[in-house]
Amino acid sequence: MESSKRSPGLGERIYHALKNDIFDFRLMPGEHFSESEISERMAASRTPVRQALFRLEQEGYVQVYSRSGWQVKPFDFAWFEALYDFRIVLECEAVKRLCDMPPAMCQDHLAPLVDFWIEAPRMAPGKTLSRHDEAFHTTLVRASGNEEMVRVHIELTEKIRIIRHLDFTREDRVDATYQEHARILQAVLRQQREEAQRLLTEHISQSKAEVRKITLHRLQQARL
Repeated sequence: MESSKRSPGLGERIYHALKNDIFDFRLMPGEHFSESEISERMAASRTPVRQALFRLEQEGYVQVYSRSGWQVKPFDFAWFEALYDFRIVLECEAVKRLCDMPPAMCQDHLAPLVDFWIEAPRMAPGKTLSRHDEAFHTTLVRASGNEEMVRVHIELTEKIRIIRHLDFTREDRVDATYQEHARILQAVLRQQREEAQRLLTEHISQSKAEVRKITLHRLQQARL
């Protein structure tokens, strides 16, 4: 029997492993699996596997399919689009606050973003660049100084990560992201609030529009 000390740690490891499988499309939206399959793959008993699955269910990534059977939640496009709309509200407010700051303070906040998105050589498409894109948007919100906005934005970012990663498997979307991020940064640094908010809204709206273009073939191509 597993000790009470080991089980929570093992459940945590299984939770993160399964979550990464979902984000990296090794477990596809709509795919069915059983607790025994996961137990065998993770070399663990069903107790920590069930702990991990219940946690993923609470976060909206999986759902019960049958007795001891589970399913990765199929994509709910309307839900994802609503999350993108929420992003626009949060990030436009953050940009407003940045534009109202003293110029020197604003420059300090944005210096790392300017270095990566404007001055440094471009990165190749892939998961690492996707993480830098997340950091771009989170940095804008963090610079607003409102920790509750940051907390909500981080939760929101994780919820859309599973599909946002697809934007960074295509060269054309990578090119667009670099160009759009540069224009947003330049507008904020010039304290052009309305222009920065317009550019940011268009940028996020374009990513939102890409959600509807997701196909099973694209998901299979994105498997790591």
